[in-house]
Amino acid sequence: MNRRHFIKNAASGLGFLFSPAILKAAPEPEPKKNILFILADDLGWADLGCYGNPLHETPHLNQLASDGMRFQQAYTACAVCSPTRASIQTGKYPIRVGITDWIPGMRKKNTQLVEKHTEQQLPLSEKTIAETLHEHGYRCAMLGKWHLGGKDFLPTDQGYDPYIDKEQLGFAKGYFDPPITGKKNPAPNARHLTDILGDEAAKLIGQYAQDDSQPFFLMMNFHTVHTPIEARNDLREHYEKKLKSMPDCAWQNPRYAAMVHCLDLNIGKMLNALKTAGIAQDTIVIFTSDNGGLTKSGITVNTPLRSGKGYYYEGGIRVPTIIRWPDVVQPNSICDCPVISNDFYPTILDMLNLPLLPGQHLDGLSITPLLKQQKDRLDRSTFYWHYPHYHGAGETPCSAIRSGHFKLIHHYQDNQLELYNLKDDPGETNNLYDQNPQKAQELQTQLDLWLKTMNAYIPTPT
Repeated sequence: MNRRHFIKNAASGLGFLFSPAILKAAPEPEPKKNILFILADDLGWADLGCYGNPLHETPHLNQLASDGMRFQQAYTACAVCSPTRASIQTGKYPIRVGITDWIPGMRKKNTQLVEKHTEQQLPLSEKTIAETLHEHGYRCAMLGKWHLGGKDFLPTDQGYDPYIDKEQLGFAKGYFDPPITGKKNPAPNARHLTDILGDEAAKLIGQYAQDDSQPFFLMMNFHTVHTPIEARNDLREHYEKKLKSMPDCAWQNPRYAAMVHCLDLNIGKMLNALKTAGIAQDTIVIFTSDNGGLTKSGITVNTPLRSGKGYYYEGGIRVPTIIRWPDVVQPNSICDCPVISNDFYPTILDMLNLPLLPGQHLDGLSITPLLKQQKDRLDRSTFYWHYPHYHGAGETPCSAIRSGHFKLIHHYQDNQLELYNLKDDPGETNNLYDQNPQKAQELQTQLDLWLKTMNAYIPTPT
């Protein structure tokens, strides 16, 4: 029992000793909820056991889903990392802050279209979710990958303190210390970055629980499962053996499976730290990924969704998302309503009974009615994406819109349009453009209007 619970229970006990006629105590205010926000990197929609993966062992995330709500149609604001991270911090489509590609981005040579380089940092003029929570008495910490700017644009310049990442933990490159050289396996005594970040997060949770005078917002941004795919020896060997009995499994990468397993183990450390400290009931846990799984080079598959990271098919922008809100979210519930990473900012404020900031989180909606199961749909049916870049996985500059069950992708290089009905065809196998040109034109008009409103850069021919 932590101090806040002790004081609350002690006050109740003292109230029992005195007659209400003699002394009427003021009601004890409920303790403010903590927020543990866990962001995976490049984790695919179908990479977890609770999303149907037959190979990857993710018992802690499976339990989190059993205790909370699992979202079937959770989108990221971009198919690459930095723009999605900007959307989480600001509640805006990333185009509004000029971050439309991963930072620093990569300009491909000899392309048919001229790209415009992405901005290199999140503007300090943006009021991040951490800065807002800090104003309301929250301690805000970030561990792991920021990827929204360097010196003078770090998390510590945007409301987070402390900020701990691989540099502070002594990691030079990759996931191991000492680093792996060539194609060798790690040294037996090498430290793994995911394990060390998990340890640091669990330790920080314990420290916050000891001094619970302030609630906390802890953002844990794992580097896992981003490349390089560098797995712990014990977990790699486990999946090499397991795959021998699963020749028909769609997932055939033991190193990647080991990376997902390691992610789950370290999420378990944090969840256990909350339980040990007696604050699990006082802490909302949010888990998601920054974009879809990377399918290039056989790293993972996002079946039944099409393609993966970098692309604007569902496999690139639909991600696993789980929220546990003790005493509010019905355990083992599933939500099929589309949501997007812009929504986290207003949702967190709403969960904590803090005033919304519609002038800041312009493109997000609070999804608390879904979490409370007051509604099964929000007053919104349209989502947008804009990626005026070439991506290393093969995607060319494009924009996309989803309205209702229909989704349109506009590829600028060949001016190709693709139209899909996601209700009937979530794998985007049947392009309906020729069959339903009227719907395609309707969505194209809507998308063009949004792009004009956003003052979007449209790549031009070289």
